[in-house]
Amino acid sequence: MTEVTKRIVEAIRAVGPGAVSSYSGIARRAGLVNGARQVVRVLHTLAEKEKLPWHRIVRKDGSIALPPDRGGDLQAALLRSEGVTVSKTGKVNMAKYGYP
Repeated sequence: MTEVTKRIVEAIRAVGPGAVSSYSGIARRAGLVNGARQVVRVLHTLAEKEKLPWHRIVRKDGSIALPPDRGGDLQAALLRSEGVTVSKTGKVNMAKYGYP
């Protein structure tokens, strides 16, 4: 695992239950200016292996990036189980639930 990947993984793990962060927010915390796509790559390849809380990472506008039938419904359910309100359109209030 590269140093950048380790920093991304640590930033993802820092987002606790009941909170969400954006792909770009994770990238910034990992020290990457334009690293949102790298965060997506890390989540895609390591979420299961590293037991990352992938469901807590959303788009910067609070919307769930996954289509409902390809993980979006599961992501919304997992967030709701942690007390995060997800709208019917699959959006989270970042002002309320966003991780600093």
